[in-house]
Amino acid sequence: MSYQVLARKWRPRTFQDMVGQEPILRMLTNALQQKRIHHAYLFTGTRGVGKTTLARLLAKCLNCESGITSSPCGTCHACQALDAGQFLDLYEVDAASRTKVEDTRELLENVLYPPTQGRYKIYLIDEVHMLSNHSFNALLKTLEEPPEHVKFLLATTDPKRLPITILSRCLQFHLKRMTPEQIAQHLQHICSIEKIDYEAEALDKLAKAADGSMRDALSLLDQAIAYGHGAVKQQDVYAMLGSMPQEELLPLLDALLAQQGEQLFQVIAQLSERTPDFQHLLEDLISLLHNIAITQIISNTSSTDETIKTLAQRFTPEEVQLYYQIALLGRRDLSLAPSPQQGFEMTMLRMLAFKPRVHLTDETPVPTSTAINHKQPMSPPTLSIPIASIPIAEKKIEVPAIESSKWREILPKLELTGMAYALAANCTLLHMTENKIELAIAQSHQPMLNEKLKERLVEALSRYLNQPVQLNITLSSADIITPQKQQQQEQEQRLANATQTMLQDPRVKQFIDMYDATVEVSLV
Repeated sequence: MSYQVLARKWRPRTFQDMVGQEPILRMLTNALQQKRIHHAYLFTGTRGVGKTTLARLLAKCLNCESGITSSPCGTCHACQALDAGQFLDLYEVDAASRTKVEDTRELLENVLYPPTQGRYKIYLIDEVHMLSNHSFNALLKTLEEPPEHVKFLLATTDPKRLPITILSRCLQFHLKRMTPEQIAQHLQHICSIEKIDYEAEALDKLAKAADGSMRDALSLLDQAIAYGHGAVKQQDVYAMLGSMPQEELLPLLDALLAQQGEQLFQVIAQLSERTPDFQHLLEDLISLLHNIAITQIISNTSSTDETIKTLAQRFTPEEVQLYYQIALLGRRDLSLAPSPQQGFEMTMLRMLAFKPRVHLTDETPVPTSTAINHKQPMSPPTLSIPIASIPIAEKKIEVPAIESSKWREILPKLELTGMAYALAANCTLLHMTENKIELAIAQSHQPMLNEKLKERLVEALSRYLNQPVQLNITLSSADIITPQKQQQQEQEQRLANATQTMLQDPRVKQFIDMYDATVEVSLV
């Protein structure tokens, strides 16, 4: 018999087999027991968390010959046909490959005909957000008033791309990413049943690498079993993933503590001989810094490794926060470097070059070292300092109008985009009752006012307040306070504060005097 991969072999056959989705399973179980069956279900969540699997299980629950149940028998003809993928009344479609309206119309042609084999016709559309607008329109009419014998099961990783008209006609269930602990426990269970020799630390590493996806975890477990000749060992897993144990990253931190660049490059050279995945290396370093930061706040936890506790005492909290931020930016920009190793080296050099220092007479932290472009002929160098790379306190700007502050709090919750968001951001709230809202906009922004944008704003406010609203937008010749203006003022204030902070630093003054440099502070 041919080998079946673990992700397929261990696909859940019942609700009880699923891991990490207890709230959703409870809701579906209660609904099935009470026979409260909706005509359309939407399952959302990241890849590998069980959206399609849950949809298939629901199809089995609805068509089991023993009756509608949350615990299908698994032995009747319908259950076995569904498990084998041979159930005639289950129409499973990958919307990513069938986006055209003609495909959708063809799929829905036989909706009116009764099922030939089961109790319900099930239309399972995976990655439904990939359908075209015309396809959504074709689907909408059937989804709004489907025949009694038809159920729609939709799955997507990106529900924001679905029209609101589709979302409003579905019961939506969001499947959560599984925790590393849940994944590791399930992998241990599988290895025990499959009689696979394993080390718990190796499974923990696979669980973290799966990033919340059980399917990815099972695929990685398959690879680890093959790599380790039938066993899952810690060293093999680290080698397979291009990662390294925590203790092998400690020399990097020792070199940073000693401020020894030569020592730092010796450690990097030793690590590179093992051809690691530098993306994973940075992620492991970020996790290590995170653990150190947590230990500095909660020092009495008994589960913390002694090595972490020692590092938490040797580093200052400001150093850990700065190194963490630099590592995050380094991971983001790693693909832009000529080579991953070079990007990793530059990230570590930034950690070596920057060191935070706090003035005793000022609450605003400033850097003690920075990078500078050396003087070139006929052109003074520029000292460029992005605010995101150093801990600078922001000065809050007081907003005099309570209504303006309230409108600024509401605005992000409306989930507007494009010109509709620009219109709302340039308005200010004058008056708001239970279902009546009055906004004002400056006369200079009058061209933004049109019925289409106003309708989008009304729709967003109605969705936010969960009731129909009446919206009135008036023109104002006065200088009104808007969220857009507040944000600009705050950014300008932050920039001014940051520039002043830089200019007061003795090291920066020394660079300016030495190289005739200019300072440019950017908001990033």
